[in-house]
Amino acid sequence: MHTNLGRSPLAREALEQIERVARGYSNLEYALDRGERGSRQDHCEELLRRVTGAESALAVNNNAAAVFLCLNTVAEGREVVVSRGQLVEIGGSFRIPDVMRKSGAILREVGTTNKTKAADYREAIGPSTALLMRVHTSNFRVVGFTAAVDLPELVAVGRAAAIPVMDDLGSGSLIDLAPHGLPGEPTVQSAVAAGADLVTFSGDKLLGAPQAGMIVGRRDLIDRIRKNPLHRAMRIDKLTLAGLEATLRLYLEGERGGRGSRPCA
Repeated sequence: MHTNLGRSPLAREALEQIERVARGYSNLEYALDRGERGSRQDHCEELLRRVTGAESALAVNNNAAAVFLCLNTVAEGREVVVSRGQLVEIGGSFRIPDVMRKSGAILREVGTTNKTKAADYREAIGPSTALLMRVHTSNFRVVGFTAAVDLPELVAVGRAAAIPVMDDLGSGSLIDLAPHGLPGEPTVQSAVAAGADLVTFSGDKLLGAPQAGMIVGRRDLIDRIRKNPLHRAMRIDKLTLAGLEATLRLYLEGERGGRGSRPCA
């Protein structure tokens, strides 16, 4: 997988399902069991819930859109607390402070570049705080005299103040890479299990699906995000949904080479 070389190659099952859907009509927004209009999110929501253990899920066109939509829905006009050491820039000049500003959220920086403590988050929380946010620093490392707040500790801070916690994982691994001899990456399942209220991640990187951005987490928050008018501008098409659905079914089967069923056809 290389982000500048087209990202992840798709599994054979994903390619086959995309071809089937591309050749004709599909039940993209039609509930066949009820004989009435449905939601395009139905095809992947349950799969994402089962794979990640989250209460609810939503798929949009990429992870930048997922992050933006979460911030705009939950924190527009209010503060989002982020460690200074996590104000990252990734390829294509995607900068967390810039995205936050465009979303309407107000950035509240805490800690220093190399050290942020739980007390920094607690002291920053006030009447205007809407969200505590953690950003995975996947493309750089700060080593030496450092300190960071892990997700369970940040969740505890959020719970004590009744403030939701968002974890932006970026590449979004669904399996532990360490047993395969690769550098470890935090998994989506571990973020959900740690209590993050919203978790965002990409579909076309470590997950191995077409380009997409996933939001999983608390049902009430995702219901609000789903109703955001901007959601329609960021939704994914039937071909992306077909490839994403087939890829997620491979995870549920526990094998990359297994064949999934095809309810979106």
